[in-house]
Order: sequence, then C-alpha cells, then structure tokens
Amino acid sequence: MLKVRVIPTLLWKQFGLVKGVGFDSWRRVGPVLPAVKVYNQREVDELILVDIVAHQSADDLDFESIDEFGQDCFVPLTVGGGITRIEQVQKLLRAGADKVCVNTATYTCPELVGEIAKRHGSQCVVASIDVRQNPSGAGWQCFSHAGTQPTGREVCTWARELEGRGAGEILITSIERDGTFQGYDLALVEAVAHAVKIPIIASGGAGNYQHMVDAVKQAGASAVAAASMFHFTEQTPAGAKAAMQAAGIAVRRSFVENVSK
Repeated sequence: MLKVRVIPTLLWKQFGLVKGVGFDSWRRVGPVLPAVKVYNQREVDELILVDIVAHQSADDLDFESIDEFGQDCFVPLTVGGGITRIEQVQKLLRAGADKVCVNTATYTCPELVGEIAKRHGSQCVVASIDVRQNPSGAGWQCFSHAGTQPTGREVCTWARELEGRGAGEILITSIERDGTFQGYDLALVEAVAHAVKIPIIASGGAGNYQHMVDAVKQAGASAVAAASMFHFTEQTPAGAKAAMQAAGIAVRRSFVENVSK
C-alpha cells in the first residue's frame, strides 16, 4: 500500500505567494524562496508550486526563478502554470522540477499529457482538475484558466481520459471549498478516486488534521494538499502526519530524514 503524502501548495503570482478563497487569490503570503526553505525543514513529502497567472500571458515561463527555487528545494517539486508545450516541460525538469502539473492546456491539447508521459514517464505528469459543483447539485464540471472558464467536461469522465492518456496522478480541487477551511469535498474526491486507478491528491478546503484523515479514510485520497491551513494557522505538515498515523494511516517519514541516512 502506498503511504499517504502531505503536500503544501504554493500559489505563485508575479513576485510572491498569494492565497484567497474560491480561487480569488489576493492575499499576499510572502516570497517564494523563504517558504521553500521553511518547508524543507517541516517534514513535507513534496511541494506543489503553481504560477497562477502564467496562462494569462504569451511570455514564456520564468525558468530562471524555477531554477533558483529548485536549487534550495530538497523535497520533490511539482511545478505548474502556463505549460503548453513539451519543450517547456524539458526546461522545467532541467531547472529543478521533478514533476509538472498541467491543467488548462489539456483541454485544448490533451495529447500533451501523452507526450510528457512518453518522454519522461507517467510519474512526471500531474493532471490538475479544478471543478465546481453543478447548479443542480448533482455532479461537477471542470473549469480551466485558474477556475474561470467552464469547459463542459464532467469530472469523472475527464479524469479517466487523462489517466488513459498517461497521467500519473490527479490533483483534484474544489473551487468552492478553496481557502474556506471547511474541509475537502469528500464526495468529489471519492467519485474521482473510484473512477480511476492512479493516485488522487485531494485539494481545496483543508482546515484541520481531521479533514485530511477523512479525505484518506472516507474518500480514498492517496495524498492531501493544503495551502491556507499551513499558511495561516499553527498546524503543520508534521502535525498532519502525526494525526493521520494516529488514525491508522500509513504516512511517509520525512524525505530529508530519509535522504540523510
């Protein structure tokens, strides 16, 4: 059985980190590099860094900054935001990323997932899916462009297609729950976990350790991601691991501790 991972999410906007509610990320958190250095020491299993405005510009990705962050990141780093071409993926991996997170481009160019998987392996591809619940309350619709544009895609069908194209895992985020501290959308996580065989990273809404326990034990998540919970409360990744372990969930030991032995 795979051990559950705890993954802080860093939302990068121009000159620093931000966070908000419902994908309205207006609140400044601080610069990226100090956050990376802090999480290096906090028993995280991985980090996810997403440039949330990269899709708005025709400019290429900021590979220079990624290289700077990568040099000081001693845990596996997933980088996303604005990825549209396989050449960008190669540059990100050379700059220090271990995986890439793709979202918006997959709706217009779904073959990109397969290209990445074929060249670098499925373990390199994290397919990100951002969703809102349908107005009827039944099911969820996928959104692109940082949660602003409806795609008409149903989440489970889309997740299965991404899996079939070679995605190694899926990052599933509830836009309504994002930044609310109310807990993950367990029904959403469970639906996607049952729809595919690859690992699911639950995201959007974590406010306490029990929410993470529930995402794993009740909904079948393979990993839990959080931003606001770690930015704005005294709860820590180490505390999350301790709570999950106390609930009978197998968790990973500190990555830094493992590589130092």
